[in-house]
Amino acid sequence: MTTTDRIIQVRLSSVSLPLDTPISDAKVFTGRQKPMTEVAMLFAEIGTESGHEGIGFGYSKRAGGPGQYAHAKEIAPELLGEDPNDIARIWNKLVWAGASVGRSGLATQAIAAIDIALWDLKAKRAGLPLAKLIGAHRDSVRCYNTSGGFLHTPLDQVIDNAKASLERGIGGIKIKVGHPDSKVDLTRVETVREKLGEDIPLMVDANQQWDRATARRLGRVLERFDLIWIEEPLDAYDHAGHAALAASLDTPIATGEMLTSVAEHAELIRAGAADIIQPDAPRIGGITPFLRLSALADHHRLQLAPHFAMEIHLHLAATYPQEPWVEHFEWLEPLFNERLEIQDGRMLVPDRPGLGVTLSDQAAAWTADQCEFQWHVR
Repeated sequence: MTTTDRIIQVRLSSVSLPLDTPISDAKVFTGRQKPMTEVAMLFAEIGTESGHEGIGFGYSKRAGGPGQYAHAKEIAPELLGEDPNDIARIWNKLVWAGASVGRSGLATQAIAAIDIALWDLKAKRAGLPLAKLIGAHRDSVRCYNTSGGFLHTPLDQVIDNAKASLERGIGGIKIKVGHPDSKVDLTRVETVREKLGEDIPLMVDANQQWDRATARRLGRVLERFDLIWIEEPLDAYDHAGHAALAASLDTPIATGEMLTSVAEHAELIRAGAADIIQPDAPRIGGITPFLRLSALADHHRLQLAPHFAMEIHLHLAATYPQEPWVEHFEWLEPLFNERLEIQDGRMLVPDRPGLGVTLSDQAAAWTADQCEFQWHVR
């Protein structure tokens, strides 16, 4: 096969990103998880014979980071000597290299950082932002903030955080619900809506902690707050329950962030289980599968609101035909030298080539382990 360039270097880094405050959502309040204190990051840096470079990343919360890094180390040598332009073929090659552990979950999450790095490299070679390389529908995307509304945060602080986000130019506010006492949820939503006013886009996220009866009952009560969506009201794999809820409520149902492959999302879509789909590129294996899923979602006329990792998802949301949302989380900002701009409720697609990010000195300081693979012409 004719090649225009070759991958000669792959560097993988396992980085532990500490959080300033332990984070608790409904999964903590129901006793299913412990508060989150750090995010495990997997970075891939790829260099080519022609001198081009790309960077990509994936992540894991609470568990799985060391496993992603270990699997990435096993399959990374398969990249050496490959033409970096052939991204889809490389993705398939890496999937088959680890086929015995499956085509979803940790196995493909380890590929995500590599796949994203290849797309970053391709866009940089073209001198284009990633969104422009793929084909953008817009130069900015509606954005909402999540990080200020977790359940561990006192209500008055949630309101202060929301107002600060809006003053910064962020367009909407999402708060967490799913507390074992539903009265706590309703008080928080009612108070936030009252303090912010009726015109501010407001979303809620139950993090899968309601059962079907609770979701129906609270969903009906929440109708009066004119929410943009109710997120993950039920278990992520309860497609029938989500479909019934979506059919019975005026408020849109959003879900999908916990699914780990295009195939799982296809089942969600087939069931009619979401009005708004929330895929996560690092969780489903990178940009290559994300674009397949994006086309499927658009075919079914679904709204799109990718989960987390705004540094990646801003570009991907900008390529979606229908007007999407992107989630603002400042957690990853210390890892990069650049910052995304926000203006008038929208996040601006950067004009820098590729993803438009470079690793900071702080990222190097938080690196727990690193390995490198080199290709030598035989």
